[in-house]
Amino acid sequence: MWIKICANTNLADAQLAASLGADALGFVFAPSARRVTADQVAAILPHLPSSIEKIAVVQSHNAQELIDLVRHTGLTGLQLHGGLDLPLIRTLHHEFAGRVTLIQTLHWAVGEDASSASQLTAQLREIAAEPGLTRVLIDAKVGSATGGTGRTFDWQAAQASLSSTGNIDLIVAGGLHPDNVAEAIEALTPWGVDVASGVESSPGHKDPDKLRRFIQNAR
Repeated sequence: MWIKICANTNLADAQLAASLGADALGFVFAPSARRVTADQVAAILPHLPSSIEKIAVVQSHNAQELIDLVRHTGLTGLQLHGGLDLPLIRTLHHEFAGRVTLIQTLHWAVGEDASSASQLTAQLREIAAEPGLTRVLIDAKVGSATGGTGRTFDWQAAQASLSSTGNIDLIVAGGLHPDNVAEAIEALTPWGVDVASGVESSPGHKDPDKLRRFIQNAR
């Protein structure tokens, strides 16, 4: 099980997550209480194991801005928010020649199961045809908020839509924490899981015990 610990804001938390066995660390550049700057991340990354993935969570659709961000910081992946933008994905894949992992974020709208199922099926079909994109993260959408809500979506309702994703590596997010991550994995059998607020002691600060238990239970 691939595990990403997201919304890191400082070196100590990032090193702790790495030492506990996380596969990837996320750094939020999109609007958020946990937002970081390129300079902050550039100072953190050299002190992390080379084997761990370092992923920027971004909302920008400006290809050059994202290319510059990766070059400045040394990040190894981009998690794209703000809607499916296939031309952007193709540009980034061409520019990085596959050396930077791309993850597309899609959403399951809480309380809108039928429409979410239809939209996800269509989007996953489009993504399956893109050689530069093999990972998709499914997060909960609550109203206009498309991330960081701490809310889960209906895993049982989503099961059918997410069970036939072909070559896509599916990552589940949205309201996960140490006490429900095993249930989410059992319901959806994803390739990976992603957590932010579910392992925090306060916004932007990780809780060592929650981190340890999340990774242990996900494994």
